[in-house]
Amino acid sequence: MDSSGGDRAEGRKPAVPARTEQAPDDGFEVDQAVQQALDRLTLLANAADALGSTLDVEEGLRRLCRTLVPHLADWCAVDLLEDNGAVRRLVVEHRDPERLSPGLYEGLLPSCRAKSAAPLARALRGVGPLLLTDFPAPQTAVDPLHARELELFEHLGAHTAVVVPLRSRRQVLGALTLARTAHDGALSEETFPLVEDLAHRVALAVDNARLHSQTQHTSERLQRSLLPELPTDGPLRLAARYQPAVSTAEVGGDWYDAFVMPDGATAVIIGDVAGHDLRAAVTMSQMRNMLRGIACDRKEPPGKIIGRLDAAIHIVSPHQTLTCIYGLVEKLGPEEPWVLHYSAAGHPAPLLVTSEGETRLLMGGRGMLLGVEPTGHRTGAKEALPPDSTVVLYTDGLVERRDEVLDRGLARLRQHAAALAREPLETFCDELLSGLSASSTDDVALIAVRIPTLHAGPHTATTE
Repeated sequence: MDSSGGDRAEGRKPAVPARTEQAPDDGFEVDQAVQQALDRLTLLANAADALGSTLDVEEGLRRLCRTLVPHLADWCAVDLLEDNGAVRRLVVEHRDPERLSPGLYEGLLPSCRAKSAAPLARALRGVGPLLLTDFPAPQTAVDPLHARELELFEHLGAHTAVVVPLRSRRQVLGALTLARTAHDGALSEETFPLVEDLAHRVALAVDNARLHSQTQHTSERLQRSLLPELPTDGPLRLAARYQPAVSTAEVGGDWYDAFVMPDGATAVIIGDVAGHDLRAAVTMSQMRNMLRGIACDRKEPPGKIIGRLDAAIHIVSPHQTLTCIYGLVEKLGPEEPWVLHYSAAGHPAPLLVTSEGETRLLMGGRGMLLGVEPTGHRTGAKEALPPDSTVVLYTDGLVERRDEVLDRGLARLRQHAAALAREPLETFCDELLSGLSASSTDDVALIAVRIPTLHAGPHTATTE
């Protein structure tokens, strides 16, 4: 039995080492496959983050290429088709920054011929992904676009490359080129699934960015079409500006208005309807027209006019809120000063800027925003306006920032306005807007009134 048992044990010995020798190899292969899958998921996640971090097409693609280089390629390029069919090389990134001069290989490319056999031309027609292992001299190119493609391979070097079309919504938006300059890590058909996945994400990002740009342009045109022309008669000079939010394609509820009353006073209005959508824009137009009608019909002090508008809002749009300032600029006699009668409903205070650069926020006539308590009493205030002074009415996007208290924004407004006190009114508004709205994430509207000197010329008004 011992012998047979020994024989049985002897018979088992060859099988045991065989299992122990195979297990590490199998485990290594599994670990390698898992690691490759994790690397792929990490690369795709980083690419998605790069593309989703901005709506600017060029910046998003540049961040993407910096993610792909050198993890997937030694250099990469993105070429996009423009609306007129032109081809533009938007981004080229290399693992060695010294190989690239800013914008050297980027810019408009020769047109893509319909039957060109060049890899880039084929990709722009939707063929691919294409694996390239042979890179002829540029002198052998079949057309000018092919020549530019071969020049890029020659100047940056290439051992293998993949050119893949960027498809979205059944159309080709451009092409992505990835290249390796050495045998190690050479690109092959095994990389096609990953490259195609990347190309699909890039195409979606480009398509979304273009749709956003188109929508934003349309929204801005709609918003501007709802804003009025300023009056051009009388001694007062008026200027107004509107700037949409740069971070959203939605229309907003910011508006300004100015018109001459039957008695000769000039009504000056700024308002901001809650919300950033089409409904806010439509409501804004309704509020502006209602306020005009009430003001011209009643000819009452600003506090009473604002109160009547609040009552009308309760009937027409019972759940809508907005802020507003309604003011009247008038001169009661030849020897009398210009004055501003105004009432503010939850809106940032107007700013008075003298010709000497002194600034003061007009804090009178303040009340609750409109649409909350229509039966509440509204007050008004009166302010004398020195010759050559400027009154600025603005929406909160000019001064409010999410990461700071409002007082800092108001102080910044006063500093900028003081420095611009003697500038022409158009320059005053342009510089005030550009200096203060760069970091704003909200719409901005402003309207400014320049009080004339004792010998004033004709009235002028500008909008933008």
